[in-house]
Amino acid sequence: MLQLADMRLWSGRTDSEDGPAGERWHQRISPLQLDNPPGLAILGFASDEGVRRNKGRIGAAKGPRILRLAMAGLPATFDAPLYDAGNVKVEKEDLESAQALLGARITELLSGGHFPLVLGGGHEIAFGSYQGIARWMREEHRDKTLGIINFDAHLDLRIPSPKGSSGTPFYQIAEQCEINGRPFNYLCVGAADNANTPALYHRADELGAEVIRDREITSWHLQRVQERILRFIQGVDFVYLTVCFDVFPAAVMPAVSAPSGRGVPLELFEPLLDTVLETGKVCLADMAEFNPYFDIEDHAARTAARIGFQIANGVT
Repeated sequence: MLQLADMRLWSGRTDSEDGPAGERWHQRISPLQLDNPPGLAILGFASDEGVRRNKGRIGAAKGPRILRLAMAGLPATFDAPLYDAGNVKVEKEDLESAQALLGARITELLSGGHFPLVLGGGHEIAFGSYQGIARWMREEHRDKTLGIINFDAHLDLRIPSPKGSSGTPFYQIAEQCEINGRPFNYLCVGAADNANTPALYHRADELGAEVIRDREITSWHLQRVQERILRFIQGVDFVYLTVCFDVFPAAVMPAVSAPSGRGVPLELFEPLLDTVLETGKVCLADMAEFNPYFDIEDHAARTAARIGFQIANGVT
């Protein structure tokens, strides 16, 4: 089900004495109309169903609402229009229909020249996001190639058994690529050895996926990691960026389905994210697995909002 934007979520402090330079997101954002000038479009995916199927801790369906509340007070540091495109909500455990609807909405946004920033919801969001960008590319950029960069502790390459879940989206994408004769260009950054079985790493090898493990991401190896990311991006025309919040240490991001035992520190993640954004190839981003039920005084929500802020400023 597609829900209209709830603009009541966008409220907060105002500093009118500072003029436009003192404005925040809640003062700039407006409900999206598809004939609006191109801008940054916030779209929610309110889903727990993929996490439930994957036997995780449910609660991420509330993520889009809490993330909007956390983002409302962000400083408006870019000139592009800012829109709320509403939510796609899973109804009666029908995840597949919601993913298709999410994809259709993303295609509309991309065709309108908008940059979609999609807020999850579990990482089943990725299969919906991919459907949207794949349709847009078929219709408008048939000869172009897509690369997927996933910041995540998990490879999410499980085989649907029998249905898709938050642990299967990139395997499902690989299947779609094979069916449609498209290359499967997938880079997972931050994978944890204690969170992925040998079977998943073997599957990644079979599918030609690239993996950068969390233990490889250190301050003294940061440049090497950045170079690997850049080489991956150089081989594609567009990038779909997805950030699963369990890529961060549990102390920084406890509000997820499966907290990380190590994770990628924020001070190393941020320059890696900038490396991706500065290429100018990112055309869609989503943020997944934020579960506000396990937050502590909104600390994790503030961290998530900071990441959304970095993405917004990097693509506008």
